[in-house]
Amino acid sequence: MTTLTRACLVVAAVLILLLGLLWVFQRRLIYLPVGGPVPPAGEVIPGARDVSFTTSDGIRLTAWYVPGDHDVTVLVMGGNAGNRLHRAPLARALAAYGLPVLLMDYRGYGGNPGSPTEEGLHLDALAARGVIKTSQVIYFGESLGAAVATGLALEHSPDGLVLRSPFTDLAAAGQVNYPFIPVRPLLRDRFPVAETISQVRAPVVVVYGTADTIVPPRLSRTVAEAADATTVEVPGAGHNDLVLLNGRELVGAVAELAERVRRAR
Repeated sequence: MTTLTRACLVVAAVLILLLGLLWVFQRRLIYLPVGGPVPPAGEVIPGARDVSFTTSDGIRLTAWYVPGDHDVTVLVMGGNAGNRLHRAPLARALAAYGLPVLLMDYRGYGGNPGSPTEEGLHLDALAARGVIKTSQVIYFGESLGAAVATGLALEHSPDGLVLRSPFTDLAAAGQVNYPFIPVRPLLRDRFPVAETISQVRAPVVVVYGTADTIVPPRLSRTVAEAADATTVEVPGAGHNDLVLLNGRELVGAVAELAERVRRAR
């Protein structure tokens, strides 16, 4: 065996090992929860209260509910990182419009037990939807949560759907952030959005920032086109900028959709 052949075999073995590790540990790169515990809801958002519910596979989840006098409730599904404490500014901004808000956390997030997966997050969202007793509901999904919200909308139709920085599917977003890794064939969790969003029977609003480098605007635009959605473009906004959490354009888009839903009743 020549030196060159041995070197090639070593490189191949290392690559196979690295790909194997990525296959096994990939969810630790996708889901970045802050576990908790989180403070009581009322200490963070005036008038809010803690709620809990159980998923169909037996996981007890906790969330925050912010009451309001509007007829339309907003169910907020967060992105892949942090927990509901980090979305409190959004809930406060929506509550300022009188909108009731259910700020959920997935399994493994915000003190909740369990480990996140695509199917698990879907079950979490279904369980959270069951908590809401008002007749009119808007789903709000942030980034990865936009995929969760879309999946929920396919099974349990909302009155409106707001997708903030949605990707076409997880592989497309992953390839942007890990350009030298064959992301698509390695992924276990798929989160298709663009290929399923046309099946949603509710008005859709897509909000995105023009300076987003994590979920590039082109991906969000593709989702908007597939959904025949209203688009709200926030100039100069990056993926994690505050303006895409509780900024005027974002919160105004949700409030406007809520009014459309109420008038259409």
